[in-house]
Amino acid sequence: MESGVEDIVIVGAGIAGLTTSLGLHRLGIRSLVLEASDTLRITGFALTTWTNAWKALDAVGVGDLLREQHVQLNENVTTSLITGQQTSSLSFNGTGKHGNCEVRCVRRQLMLEALAKELPSGTIRYLSKIVAIEESESGFYKILHLADRTTIRTKVLIGCDGINSTVAKWLGFNETSFTGRYVIRGYTKLVNNHGLQLKFMHYFGKGFRSGVIPCDEKTIYWFLTWTPTSQDKELVKNPAKMKQLVLSKLEKMPRDVKSFIEKTKVEDILTSPLRYRNQWELMLGNISKGNVCVVGDAFHPMAPDLGQGGCCALEDGVVLARCVAEAFSQKPSKHTKEMSEEENVKEQYKKIEVALGKYANQRRWRSIDISITSYVLGFVLQGDFKLVAHFRDKVLPTFLAELLLKKSDFDCGTLNIPKMKQY
Repeated sequence: MESGVEDIVIVGAGIAGLTTSLGLHRLGIRSLVLEASDTLRITGFALTTWTNAWKALDAVGVGDLLREQHVQLNENVTTSLITGQQTSSLSFNGTGKHGNCEVRCVRRQLMLEALAKELPSGTIRYLSKIVAIEESESGFYKILHLADRTTIRTKVLIGCDGINSTVAKWLGFNETSFTGRYVIRGYTKLVNNHGLQLKFMHYFGKGFRSGVIPCDEKTIYWFLTWTPTSQDKELVKNPAKMKQLVLSKLEKMPRDVKSFIEKTKVEDILTSPLRYRNQWELMLGNISKGNVCVVGDAFHPMAPDLGQGGCCALEDGVVLARCVAEAFSQKPSKHTKEMSEEENVKEQYKKIEVALGKYANQRRWRSIDISITSYVLGFVLQGDFKLVAHFRDKVLPTFLAELLLKKSDFDCGTLNIPKMKQY
């Protein structure tokens, strides 16, 4: 049963999908967001949100709301749990070549709610899982087959459906690759203020990296990445065991910081493998093809070592919304009235194809840079080889802190499109 024809369908109501939809909405373009689950998914608990991400959030109009809900961090502090010594400290309020850096640890639920709240009612359709994609006879529409046996025709298909993306598979991408590492994430919400300084606290040990970051006055987010043994892999679905694993690795962490991990409830702990897309696929793959493209993790899943996965998804959404809006805002040719309906559809298809190609060109090399840098950095940060460990403990902390600022010193631009009639 066909449930209708849509101009733009976005698959996935995550950060990338909601940002793209909201960007389009700000520009007067309606979209439909299909979400497989029955509610917004908040997997991951929180994400470090750097300067580039705040520019994107401001572009779609939710930056100030999220600033009110989260504290601003003022420093990155790195400590070796092998030596027990602080190895680097970098202020986010510097006056160097990257200037002031705005960093907050944002709760994923609050970010998704902020984006979704600004969308018109009915934009997000829950329990709508895509099971197959078909091309219409003309090639100008994509026909989406849903799990409930309904179908939707769309002029534009945007895949924001994560690392197991159905849309990415249709574009020819392979399954994502395993980095060899896992991440354990958790968060603790206290009754009273936590009393921590407003710092991103990095900790390194033999074969692992950890971070403890305040989100607001009462909420702490923490993580640990490591290369698991075969025995570890048998326990990844057991949050209680994972919590004990974290505490054993962080035995030398300052007591006042480690106590927040000890207080974390098992239901607030999540373990998952870290995956990435091969750089050759990012270089040569079809980010867009015709009237289809991918965004966020469906496009460039990456290790968290630069903290840029969610930030780049926000950038993607703003850039894509701007490009798609250009296609829909272009005036039809002077001969449109003389053209058949099929010819009109063909003309718009060509505009959409150019717009998505423009998005792909703008985002490809930025994504390759961040993805490859994150992958290599993760190898160095957790390497056990003697030379690698020496570099990590003696040289890398200062280099990493500077790299975090450098990669976040990026502006995706505003939604600078001529005003159009609102739908």
